Amino acid sequence: MKKLLLLTLMMFSFFSFSQRKSEINIQRQEIEKLKINQLSQKAKIEKNSHQISLQKKAIDSLESLLLAEQQSNRKLSEELNTKIQTTDNSAKEGFAKMDKNISSSRIFWIIGLLATALLGYLLYTLLGKKINTSSSTWEQKLKSDRSALEIQIQNTKKSLEEESVKLDSKLVELLETQQKLANQNPAASSASASNAEPDHSFALKVADEIVRIQKNIQQMDASTKGLKQLSASVKRIQENFISQGYEVVDMLGNEYNDGMKVIANFVSTDDLPTGKQVITRIIKPQVNFQNEMIQAAQIEVSVGE
Repeated sequence: MKKLLLLTLMMFSFFSFSQRKSEINIQRQEIEKLKINQLSQKAKIEKNSHQISLQKKAIDSLESLLLAEQQSNRKLSEELNTKIQTTDNSAKEGFAKMDKNISSSRIFWIIGLLATALLGYLLYTLLGKKINTSSSTWEQKLKSDRSALEIQIQNTKKSLEEESVKLDSKLVELLETQQKLANQNPAASSASASNAEPDHSFALKVADEIVRIQKNIQQMDASTKGLKQLSASVKRIQENFISQGYEVVDMLGNEYNDGMKVIANFVSTDDLPTGKQVITRIIKPQVNFQNEMIQAAQIEVSVGE
């Protein structure tokens, strides 16, 4: 009985040992699997860390390039602004010199024209007196002298008109050059004026000169040397002027009414019906920019008596 019990205990112990050993093996396998998973996860983490490190380096490199590009753009913008300012100052100095030269030349023209007219009047008066006291031979000579004087006056007037055309042509060339410079740097101009109102000073200068030159052209003989070329140049400036959004309002010959936003000077005339008011002279033109007035017109209005 004791042997049987001992045998049973031994078998039970063996069976328990075998089962425990099996469980231990299973646990070892599980531990090995866990180790393998941990190694795999560790490898993935190291790989991801390496990729993150590479991405960070790439981002740092891109940020450095972006910063360098921003600094380069800022430097380029400053250089462009400096060039534009220098060009603008040069143009203003050129305008001042041109205005001074034109004003001086006009004074000389006026003095010359007045002197010629006075000389003509004196000669005509003297010759007129001789007509009353001279024979028919002297009358013929007087007619000849008068014709020569008229020819001289016409030649002097023609010479003055040609000189005026030359000066206006030089001024038009200067205006065209300034327009081309402004058109070549639109990005820098808009950047420098992004936080400020547009500067219309040059455009207003162009408008005033266009009106003045057109008025001179209308008063000159069509055969005046250089007049056709001057007219074509003015037309080019007008087209460029319009393409930039500007407009010179044509008021000459229109009837005046009290609702107009203008500076008006009134003169009386017998050439119009009583009470009728007509714009007969443009001192300064009305200029619009993108359909908004930036300069009011200064005009002369003839009023019929």
